[in-house]
Amino acid sequence: MFGSVSNPQARLPKFRQLPKKCPDGRRALADLVPLDVNNRALVGAGLRRLRAGQGCAGLRALIEVSGREAARLTAADIGFAIGPRLNAAGRLEDMAIGIECLLSDDATQAHELAEILNGINAERRGVQQQMVDEAEAALERIESQGDLRTPIAVCLFDAEWHPGVVGLVASKMKEKLHRPVIAFAPSEPGSSSLRGSARSIPGFHIRDALANVDTAHPGLMGKFGGHAMAAGLSLEESEFARFQAAFREQAEAMMDPAMLHAELLSDGELSAEEFAAANAEALRNGGPWGQGYGEPLFDGVFEVIDWRVVGERHLKLVLRAEGRREPLNAIHFGGWREQEPESRLRIAYRLVPDDYRGGNAIQLIVEHREAL
Repeated sequence: MFGSVSNPQARLPKFRQLPKKCPDGRRALADLVPLDVNNRALVGAGLRRLRAGQGCAGLRALIEVSGREAARLTAADIGFAIGPRLNAAGRLEDMAIGIECLLSDDATQAHELAEILNGINAERRGVQQQMVDEAEAALERIESQGDLRTPIAVCLFDAEWHPGVVGLVASKMKEKLHRPVIAFAPSEPGSSSLRGSARSIPGFHIRDALANVDTAHPGLMGKFGGHAMAAGLSLEESEFARFQAAFREQAEAMMDPAMLHAELLSDGELSAEEFAAANAEALRNGGPWGQGYGEPLFDGVFEVIDWRVVGERHLKLVLRAEGRREPLNAIHFGGWREQEPESRLRIAYRLVPDDYRGGNAIQLIVEHREAL
């Protein structure tokens, strides 16, 4: 079982083991909507129809351009491949393109629109990565000016950022820092009005924090709204520094220091014989997984026998588990840290079928790793 991290500034999560059937809610579908009994039934029915090829022309086209196989579609494919392509149009251009794609009854037209959405999503990824890189650089400047500690709550702004992507930047930085983050951009080019998008951590109600700021500083924000984990607001650029101080003051007042210790919840270790294609397939078919019905996450100690970088940011690993002769393939998306991985790692991972290799191949999707 993973131990806790003693230093909240270390940016590493604390691990503890779950009861085997505890639905902890580690993953969302295409939004932060809980998969309660009714929603899970609806998602499951929709996935069955899509797997049977009964989806509308637009969805079939989006599945194709995203490189997914309809017959093996999962909730994760909706959340990480289909949903982002639809959302990208609204973030960067016109959501009407996505709506037109979904409403189209003509397969050729639907495919053309899906290709447009695919291109917009590729542009969105590039914009997002540039903004995240700039946000990380800004945070380094903030830390260098203070006591080298990450602020309890982070506000970031850049006059060149795109307002449609600030929510994604806030989410990425929140995951990296395990702190509430609000990212701001001009509501439109050259505007003095800012649009902010906030993401929070468990236990810190971000909408309530904004309401408290509004009570203490009437008129500081133009408008705001949201829920416990995400919110949006508007603000004049000239008020950014005052808002940043007010928001951090509320975070100090509302937040228990224990909240700053990130956690990953593990369903435990797998034995050597449990690394099997039948188990990976059963886990995939056990879904749909999502918010409030988290996909099983396992942990264990592995020896690294080979590694390489793919796609500039992802780390491909070949691992050996104790008691198992055959090596295991694994990938840590966004896991390249510009240095060689250690020879022994404790890893939190998901077990999935390796559709690329086919047959009985399996793969570990690494959610977190730490050196031993």
